[in-house]
Amino acid sequence: MKPYQDLKVHSNTVVRSFSNDVDSEELMWHRDERDREVTVVGKTDWLFQFDNEIPIPLEGTIFIPKMVYHRAIKGTGSLTISILEK
Repeated sequence: MKPYQDLKVHSNTVVRSFSNDVDSEELMWHRDERDREVTVVGKTDWLFQFDNEIPIPLEGTIFIPKMVYHRAIKGTGSLTISILEK
């Protein structure tokens, strides 16, 4: 079972929601097959981390190149992001 829910809003765009109940251990390092632009919807204190880099605040839009390891780090409350696949 995935730690999020997706709502497809366009052929290459989904809105992804993470509940405040999600277990931090479910937010695993992973890489995607396509470039992505991730845009945060609303304010959050969740963090984002690329492999071998320090975590950064999850805010605005972040470009994630394909096949680059990354992860989200849980903050307080829920998280909603929009994902545009290139």
